[in-house]
Amino acid sequence: MMQNVVIAGASGMVGNLILKRCLSSSSINKVTSLVRRTTAIQHPKMSEVLVDNFKDYATQSHVFKDVDIAFFCIGVYTGQVTDDAFREITIDYAVSFADALKTHSPDATLCFLSGTGADREEKSRMAFARYKGIAENKISAMGLAQYYTFRPGYIYPVEPRKEPSLMYRIMRTLYPLIRLMGNNGSIKSTELAEAMYHVGLNGAASEILENKDILNYA
Repeated sequence: MMQNVVIAGASGMVGNLILKRCLSSSSINKVTSLVRRTTAIQHPKMSEVLVDNFKDYATQSHVFKDVDIAFFCIGVYTGQVTDDAFREITIDYAVSFADALKTHSPDATLCFLSGTGADREEKSRMAFARYKGIAENKISAMGLAQYYTFRPGYIYPVEPRKEPSLMYRIMRTLYPLIRLMGNNGSIKSTELAEAMYHVGLNGAASEILENKDILNYA
């Protein structure tokens, strides 16, 4: 059966790969991409919806109707914004997206891009881990029909990009060594996108997918 998809964060590294995968798939009928600014991407299956406030979908509620699969890939790197903005993007944006999906397409599958170390006890001193854990908990408590949270380690960008910081430039250079550490620490962007696409269509054995689990689905 052909599926209808909605994606938040399709301009990002992973979200863009998921978007391309969905557009090329014979299993996907329609893709709605929620964006802050229009892009140059054009495809018969795709429509872009401009969103001014990712915490309030009151004027975009129609895009969440008749959705089969939803991908939430919006994120920001630690240190790029203030802590208040980081919390808002990491928690509030994700929870608002899930709530709109639950309201208008209660039988849909949600694939949420989280990160390794996400702390569902909400006690970590690291803001990223604590906020991702809070977001995971809030979404899990909604009782969605199918909800999967993906916790990748270091994501190696297969397609060239401008790295967000010196640390990421170093990690990209050292990726061959990081890869030798096994399946717990890293994953290619293409592998992550493929796994999220696959789980969105077919489901998974557990709600939380750590790096090694994601590689299995890739």
